[in-house]
Amino acid sequence: MKVVIQRVSQASVVIDNKIVGQIGTGLLILLGIVEEDTTEDIEWLCKKITNLRVFPDDNGVMNKSVLQIDGDILLVSQFTLHASTKKGNRPSYIKAAKPEIAIPLYHKFTKGLSNVLSKEISTGEFGADMKVQLINDGPVTIIIDTKNRE
Repeated sequence: MKVVIQRVSQASVVIDNKIVGQIGTGLLILLGIVEEDTTEDIEWLCKKITNLRVFPDDNGVMNKSVLQIDGDILLVSQFTLHASTKKGNRPSYIKAAKPEIAIPLYHKFTKGLSNVLSKEISTGEFGADMKVQLINDGPVTIIIDTKNRE
């Protein structure tokens, strides 16, 4: 699994001119899934994301997590995170998991984040043409790949 995490003051997802997911202060997460991803990846990533200290404390130092500030999460599936640009100029998405594998993992990941936060999270719609709007706070953007746990 690969995620792009953005600290936001607000974010939303629009499908067919209708807002389907919206948050205030929290994290916008773009999620890419490959066929090798497992429940172990989900558990590790949910814990890692919800405990990332990327929100300011009283001294303005990034020292608080989304859990500590009672922030929200907006999760958006994005298979293009696994684009290969090695050959030519047209990206290949062959590494991205097929829907029959990716959709159940996406739902498990959504539930995992919700369980750790102890509240529902907002989402887009898997496979839909979505318009994502955000105000990146900082800006703070972090990329994590479960296959490269640094």
